[in-house]
Amino acid sequence: MSASVLDGLATAATIKDELRNRVRSLTSSGHTPGLATLLVGDDPGSKWYVAGKHRDCAEVGIASISRELPATASQAELEAVIDELNVSPEVTGYIVQLPLPDHIDSEALIERIDPAKDADGLHPMNLGRLVARVSGEIDSPLPCTPRAVIELVERHGQSLSGAHVVVVGRGITVGRSIGLLLTRRGVDATVTLTHSRTNNLSHYLQQADVIVAAAGSPHIVGTEDVKSGAIVLDVGVSREEDPETGKPRIVGDVDPAVAEVAGWLSPNPGGVGPMTRALLLQNVVEMAERQAGGHGG
Repeated sequence: MSASVLDGLATAATIKDELRNRVRSLTSSGHTPGLATLLVGDDPGSKWYVAGKHRDCAEVGIASISRELPATASQAELEAVIDELNVSPEVTGYIVQLPLPDHIDSEALIERIDPAKDADGLHPMNLGRLVARVSGEIDSPLPCTPRAVIELVERHGQSLSGAHVVVVGRGITVGRSIGLLLTRRGVDATVTLTHSRTNNLSHYLQQADVIVAAAGSPHIVGTEDVKSGAIVLDVGVSREEDPETGKPRIVGDVDPAVAEVAGWLSPNPGGVGPMTRALLLQNVVEMAERQAGGHGG
């Protein structure tokens, strides 16, 4: 039997439908949400991601604001744009597209973002609130990709309560924050965080009810690592040359053959990626609702 598909494209489309109504309500009360992006340089992947975020905004009625700087831009020039976005009344939230050029202090820039406008949910203050608050509502932006993983699983009728989730990867985008969301009351998963230097990684993976592969290491999770019926989410992205065409292609962390043993599998592309973009929009809408004092919720 082949694994059932955790369809990120269809689920993201559903979330966008839900957001359109909320955006319409906000706009009618004079609180149009606005997402800004800061893009530095001309990396094709980054440009593609940013363009997709602006298209997503247009689909649901969110205003979008673009700021682009050359790869030679200085730290001071980027800080000036951050300061501008922090005070702009048109900007509900914004993102700084990563990675930034090597000469830029990325951590300093992220810390300069107004936490209330941190659309990615990666500001240290917002992550700190997530650490401190194990139950109850959180009134600050949440990390988009970890949130996307949970939404994708739960919207397919699968419960994470009591499940053993093994996360592969310790990056800021997923690995370091996803356990904070998964172990909150109401989700109630048990989490093991592993990475590329973990001894006997396969031993941990074989115990998992759910695997979140986010190491950016091609096919680090193989069929021998997955127990029958497990839920597997392929989050990591690498690029390699297609041997047939010579063109670059996206490769995930999970060997496609895992579909033969897993119960559920999110494809890559088409799984968590579209969901992350949808949850970025949801963050912006929620931020606008908070700023509007609850209108549109």
